Amino acid sequence: MNLNFTSEDLAFRQEVRDFIATSLPPDIQHKVINGLILDSSDYTRWQKILHAKGWGGAAWPTEFGGTGWSAVQQYIFEEECAAAGAPRMIPFGLKMVAPVIMRYGSPAQQQRFLPKILAAEEWWCQGYSEPGSGSDLASVKTRAVRDGGHYIVNGQKTWTTQGQYADWIFCLVRTDPEAKAQRGISFLLIDMKTPGITVRPIITMDGAHEVNEVWFEDVRVPVDNLVGEENAGWTYAKFLLGHERTNIAGIGIAKRELARLKRIASLETKHGKPLIKDPLFAAKIAQVEIDLTALEITNLRVLSAEAQQRAPGPEASILKIKGTEIQQAITELLVQAAGPYGLPLRRAAMAAGYQGEAVGPFYATPLAANYLNMRKLSIYGGSNEIQKNIISQMILGL
Repeated sequence: MNLNFTSEDLAFRQEVRDFIATSLPPDIQHKVINGLILDSSDYTRWQKILHAKGWGGAAWPTEFGGTGWSAVQQYIFEEECAAAGAPRMIPFGLKMVAPVIMRYGSPAQQQRFLPKILAAEEWWCQGYSEPGSGSDLASVKTRAVRDGGHYIVNGQKTWTTQGQYADWIFCLVRTDPEAKAQRGISFLLIDMKTPGITVRPIITMDGAHEVNEVWFEDVRVPVDNLVGEENAGWTYAKFLLGHERTNIAGIGIAKRELARLKRIASLETKHGKPLIKDPLFAAKIAQVEIDLTALEITNLRVLSAEAQQRAPGPEASILKIKGTEIQQAITELLVQAAGPYGLPLRRAAMAAGYQGEAVGPFYATPLAANYLNMRKLSIYGGSNEIQKNIISQMILGL
């Protein structure tokens, strides 16, 4: 298996690098490189820039307005974006629901939704988890009852990331309460402006409003918004989760954050030599870098398999587990590198404009909040414990 990039791949990398250097807004880059808070307009502004270039759908086929890039080109593009400080492409529309609509949606749904997702004209959120249904999504209880040309939806979704911005939500709903587990679930597209929908913020332990509760009370959803067949939604949900887990690995982002860790640990301190000169701390950084290199090689093996039209096996779960563990380890080391300045939550200072030394070194301002926020990575998209079960079944047959 040849894991080396070809000359064409390297030329493509340079093309991407040159475009980002001239097109990425400096204010957005500053926020990303320094771990500061991005708002919805930052994401949509960058997506519109990519869309104008014809690169808005990096993983999309050309027939739907995408680039038609190979898996290797997509990997290079995302790696270069992360390294340069570009925000992640908005995942819920571009990387989650759009592939489902492309594969299973009707032509009318494809024409209605895909162009607006690509142009960042509509923001999507995900309606999967419920108070009693997280990793066990087959137990969802939100009901959708057929009433002529509509479904009447009642229930609750939780941990709905960026639902406060969303124009649409894609939901798993139970359409046959008598069916066993997965067999009675359907996949609905719901306009967030529909009467009966209430979005309530959940403030996380880092002080952020990132996730929400979404309540449905007699919400009327046109039957035309059903994706695929009624009661077959579990098939579409699994297809979507495969995309989500690969994205969570975040190898490019981890490489960028590792570089930030090295920069901070290399700063001169008031009490002696830079922390990176400490053998114990340097060994921790080295271990993370070794793990990240091994993960990247695993990811390249997956790309090689895709290039040969072979579907990846348990590698997707391996990428999810190790990718999230590495990202969490880096945020922990960043807080350690900041010393006492890394302890307080500085969200008030961040909202006030990050006023430098008045609240400690500028680089330390977001570290504690980022550390706390990243604890979620090993839970969402299918908890790491669940992924280990998948690996044991696929490899060991247990």
